[in-house]
Amino acid sequence: MAKRGKKYREKAALVDRAMLYDTTDAIDLVQKVSFAKFDETVEAHIRLGVDSRHADQQVRGAVVLPHGTGKKQRILVFAKGDKAKEAEDAGADFVGADELVPKIQNENWFDYDIIVATPDMMGVVGRLGRVLGPKGLMPNPKSGTVTMDIKKAVDDIKAGKVEYRLDKTNIIHVPLGKVSFGTQKLEENFDTLMGAIIKAKPSAAKGQYLRSVSVSPTMGPGVKINTAKISG
Repeated sequence: MAKRGKKYREKAALVDRAMLYDTTDAIDLVQKVSFAKFDETVEAHIRLGVDSRHADQQVRGAVVLPHGTGKKQRILVFAKGDKAKEAEDAGADFVGADELVPKIQNENWFDYDIIVATPDMMGVVGRLGRVLGPKGLMPNPKSGTVTMDIKKAVDDIKAGKVEYRLDKTNIIHVPLGKVSFGTQKLEENFDTLMGAIIKAKPSAAKGQYLRSVSVSPTMGPGVKINTAKISG
């Protein structure tokens, strides 16, 4: 493991690694252990008692955080005709159709954070699967990014919608906001996210669903939360 810097070690000493903190205390502490010169993002890391290799144990969806994430998301919309105009009117950063395929494939164009597409454009977007898939940019109906209601999709993203999905180790990583938000806003975002994840529990999941939950700033150490105190 890489040797940690002095500042990291000083901050890590403030965290009792054996302790499971109440949510409020954990979020208070995460702000104290942030030490970067920029406004760090606070992330939640949620390990679930499911097996992501099984289709019936997937956990994936999206939720609008009440206070957003503090990051402006650049939105690319694949749409034609009226739907393209709807995207432009809603404030999407980029709108296009087939002509964007070579730009993304050949020019390595990734000046956007999220892609929304109308269902009829998924044949076109599918051609980019090998490029967009590994970057987690493929639109998906479960996260509300494949839809005919383009205005709502763009509005939700601007309002602070985040996507959650299991990685290969059955952990979900989601930004909760910036350190500067303060405890109350971060906790409200956390409660909203956890409520959505608990609600998304697959019926095939057996045993303890929330295995471990922690929060951490971009550069600082993680703080474990007592999962027994978390309710949907």
